Amino acid sequence: MNARQTTAEVVVVDYGLGNLRSVTRGLERAGAGVTLSSDPGDIAAADGIVLPGVGAFSEGMDNAGPFRDVLEEEAEAGTPLFGICLGMQMLLTTSEEADHAGQGDAEGLDLIPGKNIRFSRDRTVPHMGWNELDVRRDHPLVEGIDSVESKAPRADGTGGSVDGEYAYFVHSYYAVPDDERAVVATTDYGTDFASIVANEAGNVFGTQFHPEKSGETGLRILRNYVDYCVDQR
Repeated sequence: MNARQTTAEVVVVDYGLGNLRSVTRGLERAGAGVTLSSDPGDIAAADGIVLPGVGAFSEGMDNAGPFRDVLEEEAEAGTPLFGICLGMQMLLTTSEEADHAGQGDAEGLDLIPGKNIRFSRDRTVPHMGWNELDVRRDHPLVEGIDSVESKAPRADGTGGSVDGEYAYFVHSYYAVPDDERAVVATTDYGTDFASIVANEAGNVFGTQFHPEKSGETGLRILRNYVDYCVDQR
């Protein structure tokens, strides 16, 4: 499928962890103009911010330290902030992963209050592969859940619902927000865990799965994100 006309300028935060190339390509296919940046000064001018991530929570927060203030400021200002995989977990307050690794407490961004916990011992970790999304409430990232008709993509191939669709996961920890209303979608892996979360204002959100590796379902989510960035300008 050909890339759409660019409609939003998005900064992908390069803090040393993450599938930056595949995230960038996915966003470009979704119609975004993408700047990959390790300079916190580039973030304030963006229509949207993407915080990708692969690896350990503590290392992620250490590396992202120079970005903490500007991410908090932009989230408060209403800029769409999208965390992917580890990036989603970093949106929360803390994680068991630091304790498990003997690294003590590691503070997340606390933009969505809550904690990341490890899957129970009876589950194989990491949870890896394709799994189903169960959309629990409306949010621009999962646009189109209100009716059967809205599940069909629009004429330009955008929009539609991700409810019941499959996405690609690789993770050993999962988010438990303090407020259950922060849960946009869940996925079953021995327990129903939050696979999409969002703050109360709706502009800070994340996916535990990798949309850039999730085929047409992931592309639909990235297009919804780009459209949301345009709407919030």
